[in-house]
Amino acid sequence: MSALAAIRMGIRIKTLSPTASGPVANIGEACIGDWNDPLVMAEFAKDCDVITVESEWAPAEIAEQVASSNTQVWPSSATLRTIRHKGRQKKALQDAGIAVPSYTCCSSFAEAEQAWLDYGQKVVAKKFEGSYDGYGNATVRSMAELKQAWADLAADDGLLIESFVPFKRELAVMVAISESGDFVVYPVVDTEQQNHRCHAVTVPAPISTRTHQEAVDMAVASARAVSMVGMLGVELFELENGELFVNELAPRPHNTGHYTIEACHTSQFENHIRSVLNLPLGDPSLQVSAAVMINVLGKRSGPVQTDGLKQALAVSGAAVHIYGKKDVREHRKMGHVTVTSSDVETARALAEQAAGHIHL
Repeated sequence: MSALAAIRMGIRIKTLSPTASGPVANIGEACIGDWNDPLVMAEFAKDCDVITVESEWAPAEIAEQVASSNTQVWPSSATLRTIRHKGRQKKALQDAGIAVPSYTCCSSFAEAEQAWLDYGQKVVAKKFEGSYDGYGNATVRSMAELKQAWADLAADDGLLIESFVPFKRELAVMVAISESGDFVVYPVVDTEQQNHRCHAVTVPAPISTRTHQEAVDMAVASARAVSMVGMLGVELFELENGELFVNELAPRPHNTGHYTIEACHTSQFENHIRSVLNLPLGDPSLQVSAAVMINVLGKRSGPVQTDGLKQALAVSGAAVHIYGKKDVREHRKMGHVTVTSSDVETARALAEQAAGHIHL
């Protein structure tokens, strides 16, 4: 989606994937190779002005090592190193004075047990690296669950134990920030999770003007705390008393910002491209009254087969996005549906209707 936004602006695109990737197979120049091999990366980088990453797990550090002095890599490997490790990420935010849930980086099970006791015997265990979309996280309410979480998730450096936050709702903010320091902030959205995965995104979020501004301020501060260049997704918890905590950061266009394609003057994908190229940033504001995005998840495991597309497209106002992934897994994000409307209720009903027709 970022590549499509770049192509529309006349920017030449090439991609590097470690294996054949359905979504980018027919976009620009699609290269396949071991991106951990410096020779492969050097060949890929040699005619690039800027290299950007699709996720925090991509080897930006190798790109920085082999690219010429005329090629920039954004976000930087230093930024990604901070964000991709949950412990380092939390510390960077905390050091910047940004409120986060209480947490402990536990290097042994004994430390995890003590943290579980300290936090009231209800915590969230998070794998330090590689956790996303519900993978690598576990809610722990008993000693048996803690033992299982440690067995499943602990790495050589242990496991992050975080106090369970009794939040009122989950929010998210997208920030686009350039090397020059220019930035724009998208509207705060309400995100609804099911089984640790985002199900629905609603904008505008049903929050006060004060809460909206505080969330925006925390998102911008988070971007600066990790020296971000590009698009940053900031997930937050809102408590019943109005207090906000930053939950996690995503250094890339984010699932909670997909609605921006149809709902905003400039999509998150276009502003990601603009920001890494240090171009003027586009208007992030809504051009509609309301929008709702519903994720489309895999129903089984195996080669992709799409059913119900015709019925989904027949729903008035439904913008259907199927990502073109070759293989489907149960609960894997395979697409989304966005509906814009004059009110949230109408948008939600139509988006759920359209997404409900699609089975992958």
